[in-house]
Amino acid sequence: MEVERVQDISSSSLLTEAIPLEFIRSEKEQPAITTFRGPTPAIPVVDLSDPDEESVKRAVVKASEEWGLFQVVNHGIPTELIRRLQDVGRKFFELPSSEKESVAKPEDSKDIEGYGTKLQKDPEGKKAWVDHLFHRIWPPSCVNYRFWPKNPPEYRVVNEEYAMHVKKLSETLLGILSEGLGLKREALQEGLGGELAEYMMKINYYPPCPRPDLALGVPAHTDLSGITLLVPNEVPGLQVFKDDHWFDAEYIPSAVIVHIGDQILRLSNGRYKNVLHRTTVDKEKTRMSWPVFLEPPREKIVGPLPELTGDDNPPKFKPFAFKDYSYRKLNKLPLD
Repeated sequence: MEVERVQDISSSSLLTEAIPLEFIRSEKEQPAITTFRGPTPAIPVVDLSDPDEESVKRAVVKASEEWGLFQVVNHGIPTELIRRLQDVGRKFFELPSSEKESVAKPEDSKDIEGYGTKLQKDPEGKKAWVDHLFHRIWPPSCVNYRFWPKNPPEYRVVNEEYAMHVKKLSETLLGILSEGLGLKREALQEGLGGELAEYMMKINYYPPCPRPDLALGVPAHTDLSGITLLVPNEVPGLQVFKDDHWFDAEYIPSAVIVHIGDQILRLSNGRYKNVLHRTTVDKEKTRMSWPVFLEPPREKIVGPLPELTGDDNPPKFKPFAFKDYSYRKLNKLPLD
């Protein structure tokens, strides 16, 4: 069965200025109705080059407890490398359909790697205005080049270089978050599988949408991951839910947006918050983003770290193997 890609739907919809019914969200989700229009609180920004390490640690911990999301600047990933990452990703999505389909997720695949459109069940049968590409970038034992584009030719070398930098940044942040819990620096990294933890690259491609007031690029969700490190292009769209409102996230060139995901929420026994977020789309411009999800290996059992629980602080979450947690969440099954 051939899957209709949103990129193709966008091309035909822009001519009619209408979108198919399955992309129109209910009023409780429509961005025109639900986006907060007053003064927006600033999402925390942390400068990792600040020589005052205690100040950096306090800022990261506070943002993770209160928001579950923050932006980091002077993070050590070269600006030029981010530009190249975005350049090769954009070029892939500009290729003819037949070339993109050569790395498509197989229909019978139980994994998410590959080029695709639909990701999870929607209770109302609605669709998101996005196409995507998933592939693991680390560790080498998990990398399957079958799902890495052959074009543009420099795609592989850029992603391999980016993997080294994003791994280093994630380890720095997890070290800070571990110490913020009063634990040794390696605690959260080990809780996610240590050296076996997997880094999954995703490219989100949100083509122009004639009715951005009615559609969503990605509906409200929290990430399955431990943490997610994301770089967007210059077209705004990320929204964060806090204090019962949807707020627009400010675009900061070359910043990395850090999301606390479900597994850090669970390992920290609820101390760090998993951020509820969604993506809006633009009428004239293509929005793109490059999240890297740091995830436990499939068989790794993740639950509250024993050092954080006791008689006065019982475990708030049931331990699950990551594969079972993912399956249950994507299929809207209970997690308690």
